[in-house]
Amino acid sequence: MDRSLKTLAKEAKCRMKRGFWQECEKKLEDERSFARKQGINESKLELYFRDKVDAQIKGDTPDEFYLKVKKMLLEEGEVSDAIGRLTDRAYYETLGYAEKQRYNLELSEKYLRALERFKKEYEFELRGR
Repeated sequence: MDRSLKTLAKEAKCRMKRGFWQECEKKLEDERSFARKQGINESKLELYFRDKVDAQIKGDTPDEFYLKVKKMLLEEGEVSDAIGRLTDRAYYETLGYAEKQRYNLELSEKYLRALERFKKEYEFELRGR
């Protein structure tokens, strides 16, 4: 979904009006407090939190794709044919050669981001127990 600069600016203005950043700062401080109590590295927590906020701003949460990747990882672990399993076959068949290449690259990048997010979340879940 491509959003114009004007749309992005409107969304940013709405976030500011609604106190989005103040709320994020409060949540981050709560997470830092929790991390200190649990002995979790605060710098890793901040990176994880930043990624969550970025995803929220981009409209990626909750993300069907991420949930699909998470389910696959929990049930089967990392598999060699992950991209093939995540491909929307009906859509893929409508694409030309160059579009298929672009789709595969974008899907691969999206999968790697989801995998990284999963590993971060899993790490924090394990440490929180």
